[in-house]
Amino acid sequence: MKRLVVLLGVAGVSLSAVFVRWSTAPSLVLAFYRMAFSVLLLAPLAAARREAFRAVQRRELLLSLISGAFLGVHFACYFESLRWTSIAAAVVLVDTEVLFVALASVLLFRKKLGGRAWLAVLLAFGGSVLVALADAGEGGTALRGNLFALAGAVCMAVYTMLGAVCRRRLSTTVYTFFVYLSAAGTVQLASLAAGTPGLQELLADLMQQMMWGTGSVNLLAGLGMAVFCTLLGHSVFSWGLKYLPPAFIATANLLEPVLAAVWGLFLFSERPGLQVVLGGVMILMGIALYSRAETEAQEGRV
Repeated sequence: MKRLVVLLGVAGVSLSAVFVRWSTAPSLVLAFYRMAFSVLLLAPLAAARREAFRAVQRRELLLSLISGAFLGVHFACYFESLRWTSIAAAVVLVDTEVLFVALASVLLFRKKLGGRAWLAVLLAFGGSVLVALADAGEGGTALRGNLFALAGAVCMAVYTMLGAVCRRRLSTTVYTFFVYLSAAGTVQLASLAAGTPGLQELLADLMQQMMWGTGSVNLLAGLGMAVFCTLLGHSVFSWGLKYLPPAFIATANLLEPVLAAVWGLFLFSERPGLQVVLGGVMILMGIALYSRAETEAQEGRV
C-alpha cells in the first residue's frame, strides 16, 4: 500500500507540466502561485507544531531559507522551459538533478565515485547533450527551453544538498514550511524586479473569482500544483523515505518524465522526436544506474 501511495505521488508530480501548459501567467507569477498556495495549505499543520518551530536553531533557519530560495528559482526556470521546449525534453532534463548532486559531491566534498557511478554520470550526461541539442536549429527556441530546464536541475541540486543538512534535525513540516515560504518570497521579489508582481496578480485573480465567479485558469493552475504536485507529490516522497528503501523512491521518480510525456502526447499532441526519446532513455538509465550504485555503497557502509 505504501508503494502505491508513492507511485500516486509520482503521478501527481507529473501533472506539473500540464498545469503550466494550461496557464497563461508568466513563469515567475505561476511559481509564486504554487508556493503561496503551498504555504497557505501547510499553515494549519505548522501552527499545530509551534513547539518544533521554537526549537529551530539560527543556522538551520538560514539554511532552510537559502534552500527555499533555490527551490523558487528551480520552479521559475522549469516553468519557463515549458514555454519554449517540449514537455518530454523539459521534464527529463530537469530530472538530471541527481547527477549535479553527484558532481558537486566530487568537486566540493571530495567524494569518491565508483566505476559504475561514473558510467552512470557519463551516460546521463551524453543523454542530456542529445536532448538539449534536439531541434536546436528551429530558431533556437527549443535550445533556450532546454537550457532553462538544466538551470532548474542545478538549482534543484543545491536545494537537495542543503535539505539533506537541514533534515538531520528538522521535521518535514518545519523544514517544508520554511522552504515554501522562502520560495514564495524569492519568486515574488524576482517578479517585482521583472515587472510582473506575483502577489498583485494573485489578489486580482482572487477578486475576480469572488466578484464575478468567472474563475481564473492561472489561479486554478497554481492551486492544482500546490495540491497535487507539492503536498500530494513531493511531500509524499519525504513521507515515503521513512518507510521504504531510498532505491524504490529514486526508481519510482523515474516514472515522472514518462508520465509527463504521456500527458503531453494525449493532451497537447506533443510527439517527442527520436533524438529526445533516445537522450531521455540514456538519462533515465544513467539515473537508475547511479541510484543503484549509491544504494549499494550505503548498504556496504552499514
